[in-house]
Amino acid sequence: MAEPAPTQRQTELRLYGLNAVHAVFARRPAAIRKVYLAEARIPALQPLLKWCVANRVGYRVVEPADLDKLAGSGHHEGVVVDVLRAEPASLSEWLRTLPDGPQCALWLDGVGNPHNFGAILRSAAHFGAGAVLLPKHSTLALSGAAARVAEGGAESVPLVRLGRSDNAMAQLRSSGFTLAATVVHGGRSVFAAGLGPRVVYVLGAEGEGMDRELVAACDQRVSIPGSGAVESLNVAAATAVLLAEWARTRA
Repeated sequence: MAEPAPTQRQTELRLYGLNAVHAVFARRPAAIRKVYLAEARIPALQPLLKWCVANRVGYRVVEPADLDKLAGSGHHEGVVVDVLRAEPASLSEWLRTLPDGPQCALWLDGVGNPHNFGAILRSAAHFGAGAVLLPKHSTLALSGAAARVAEGGAESVPLVRLGRSDNAMAQLRSSGFTLAATVVHGGRSVFAAGLGPRVVYVLGAEGEGMDRELVAACDQRVSIPGSGAVESLNVAAATAVLLAEWARTRA
């Protein structure tokens, strides 16, 4: 049976927030389909509006209340843009285009909160992570809320869709990656782990944590030591610490 055609909702994404919109205009202007903005934002968005006129892409000046409805949020900073989604690459495609040398990627096992996802993408962009890896059956996808929190990072960090976990691990290892499962208890301190120049940090869901079989299949288990006043960092904060340590060791 043929696959159903993707709907407009599946193929398009509604972005909002100045940095998210500037980033997509800088990297993927041809993906822009419609622009809505507040009158006060016209000066700041002149290059985008001139591009819209030149390329016959519609834009509308609307009231702030209309932007609230379009974004489903009051955090739009005066601009909302409909764009085509960038489809995740396959792992083989990503590895084939990867340059030599140090690399870091993030494997997200069950992460679902869009604000955490956006914060992860922001940290990944800041520290130069090569990709965010999404398990085969993960429903995680970029949303407007995640893109806004990412502050432009969503356009800088590729999303990669994995196949079977065992095959994905084999491919990553053959490309020189160490797979490090991040655990709350029982892992070696990430500051002393010596993971090497190519690392995949495997991070678990906000509430349930990581799948035990996935943890067992990784090469190492690492933890972020702390005072013990709280059990752990949330997944977005933990990601920032892990990436900062990776970047420090490569400096």
